[in-house]
Amino acid sequence: MPASGAVTRSTLRQQIADALRDEVLAGRLLPGQEFTVKQIAEQYGVSATPVREALVDLSAQDLLDSDQHRGFRVHQFSLADFRGMVEARALVVDAVFRELEGEHLAARAQSTALVSVRRRAEEATRAARGGDLNILIGYDLRFWRELGALVANRYVAEFLHRLRVQAWVFSVPYLREETADGKWLWHGHERLVDAFTLGDVSLVRTVIREYDDHSRAWAERLETPGSSRR
Repeated sequence: MPASGAVTRSTLRQQIADALRDEVLAGRLLPGQEFTVKQIAEQYGVSATPVREALVDLSAQDLLDSDQHRGFRVHQFSLADFRGMVEARALVVDAVFRELEGEHLAARAQSTALVSVRRRAEEATRAARGGDLNILIGYDLRFWRELGALVANRYVAEFLHRLRVQAWVFSVPYLREETADGKWLWHGHERLVDAFTLGDVSLVRTVIREYDDHSRAWAERLETPGSSRR
């Protein structure tokens, strides 16, 4: 019986953490916004213990900041932080694919898991072209996480997933203002899956570089003199 109770609490803790992370990604909890354990517990109708544990978990992921006297607040990433995320992501991903032999990549491309990755790619591409940020974020994160699981060990995959979540947290408030035509939403997911399926490491790296360059160009735009998006 104690073991069952522990599992239930652990599950609730994860559910609350996932729900709050989704609130941040959706822009409903904005950078700098403050709240307490009590407020979140009342919002979800649960006890304070799993809420506190969930908030500590999100703090460990750098999505929240904790204040001993004021509770928690959504972490506010800077443009410099975002650029650092892009560069770290680019270095790690390029290193992963540089180490893969063509035939090794082709063998992984035959995995049944790639069928799921392609579905994520199709949905993410459709959402990006339509400017549907809410749909895109979920599919984009799942796409990269599943693709990463095919080529990297779990420590690298988890590191990259955390970077992508943080990058979205920074980007969402800005992108909410400019997604009508989807211009600044990258939509090369299907091209990347096609390159992966062909086992063409060089093409895979080219598509990923285009993705990183797209992120850098968007960051440059935020710094454009006179722009209100800072």
